[in-house]
Amino acid sequence: MREYLLTLCVTAAVTYLLTGPVRKFAIAVGAMPAIRARDVHREPTPRLGGIAMFGGLCAGLLVADHLDGLNAVFSQSNEPRALLSGAALIWLIGVLDDKFEIDALIKLGGQMIAAGVMVMQGLTILWLPIPGIGSVSLTSWQGTLLTVALVVITINAVNFVDGLDGLAAGMVCIASAAFFMYAYRLWYGYGIEAAAPATLFAAILMGMCVGFLPHNMHPARIFMGDSGSMLIGLVLAAGAISITGQVDPDAMKLNFGGTRDATHAMLPVFIPLLMPLTIIAIPMADLVLAIVRRTWNGQSPFAADRGHLHHRLLEIGHSHSRAVLIMYFWSALIAFGAVAYSVHSASMWIVLLIVALSAVGLVLLLLPRFDPRAPRWAERFVPPRYRRTKPEPEAQHAPATDELDDEVRGERPAVAAGVSGVNGATAIGPRSRFPDRRKTGASR
Repeated sequence: MREYLLTLCVTAAVTYLLTGPVRKFAIAVGAMPAIRARDVHREPTPRLGGIAMFGGLCAGLLVADHLDGLNAVFSQSNEPRALLSGAALIWLIGVLDDKFEIDALIKLGGQMIAAGVMVMQGLTILWLPIPGIGSVSLTSWQGTLLTVALVVITINAVNFVDGLDGLAAGMVCIASAAFFMYAYRLWYGYGIEAAAPATLFAAILMGMCVGFLPHNMHPARIFMGDSGSMLIGLVLAAGAISITGQVDPDAMKLNFGGTRDATHAMLPVFIPLLMPLTIIAIPMADLVLAIVRRTWNGQSPFAADRGHLHHRLLEIGHSHSRAVLIMYFWSALIAFGAVAYSVHSASMWIVLLIVALSAVGLVLLLLPRFDPRAPRWAERFVPPRYRRTKPEPEAQHAPATDELDDEVRGERPAVAAGVSGVNGATAIGPRSRFPDRRKTGASR
């Protein structure tokens, strides 16, 4: 466990430290698309956050390769190299899209090629566990098609849910945390070495998301863009493919006495196929509702609008941060509920707990005006809007006399050079909180 925690921390640290320079680079190269009608943010925000996330991925794999407890994953399996090859390709396509807005069909083709590269290096589904039957071997073509389909669906699901600040990174972090718990239990608790690569992938994916979230929370200073959303989607799919298609059913027979009993008792190689659905469930529901809504109104199913789930949460009165937290809650409920069911599938308490938490989630949806307040002892650790104490009266002071005189005379303070309007910052640093008092030299 210590090796995985070290890998996670290094990945998060590298991602966090690289995001600031990447943000300035994105502003310098103009990777800031114009605001569209369906966008929620108010100011142009730089993309290309996936560059920092890819740097974190490379750092995590490099550190894991030099740890005594994890270097066996690289010596006994080719899956980390397959992941790195596919991730590099999908990341490059995402960077080009963030800068030049490439066609959707080209991106789809690139996603399929990246999945094919991983298949060629051995990261593929070899068999499927089916409850009541056991393990069914797949031909090479069947395994390839299923692997490519799973990768493409997961990538686009993560890309589709990337609509609010911190939403995609947080939901993927929740899903990867649940997946890490599941894979680590399978590897460490039952001694199945084939689950070690998936455990490593989940730890690295958590580090990538944790390191990027401080820069991406509302108001976001940088977006991950397609270079980031497609990258974390591919890593999530790679973990599911690794533990699903690579775990030997014979190893499960040693623990449970038979393939059929193994499949029913723990669902160890069946749940991973469902785990990516924990991130797909909410976007798929949003997609179906969008198609029904647009066709009902006589529009094209592909016409963009502001009727997605996160838009609806904002419209009924939820703040940006609260809408994100609500979607975090539902993602965690689905992800950790699936893991809990895989551990105690015969327990009725698991089902009752999931139902009770679902009721809590529905109540949260119906309380958009509820304004939470932190306890007094925790006020210093939370944002000002959650504190009980009110701001000091002198904080809301009137403008200075000389500023009013300048405004009356028609003289405005000079604006510093640089690219302004990028979420309170310029291309060379943060925007000053005070106006520039230098005169422009204009004659009266």
